[in-house]
Amino acid sequence: MTQRLHLVFGGELVDPTKNVFKDVEDIHIVGMYPNYASAYDAWKAEAQRTVDNAHMRYYIAHIHRLRDEEAAASSTEELG
Repeated sequence: MTQRLHLVFGGELVDPTKNVFKDVEDIHIVGMYPNYASAYDAWKAEAQRTVDNAHMRYYIAHIHRLRDEEAAASSTEELG
């Protein structure tokens, strides 16, 4: 069975309309999760915990979608 890892992280943004962190050193790593459902639950808990701060954002990174930079990319991957 293929493992589909997801990383949940977040922090304070410079501007709530952009995805630029105010201090990269202060990014909160919530954790790594084995599936999207558990990552979503963790993301939702952190997002709700910080709902009063408009500059705080949490994200789910699909770690299983990362690829080896040494491996050849598909022609469609090069377009994006």
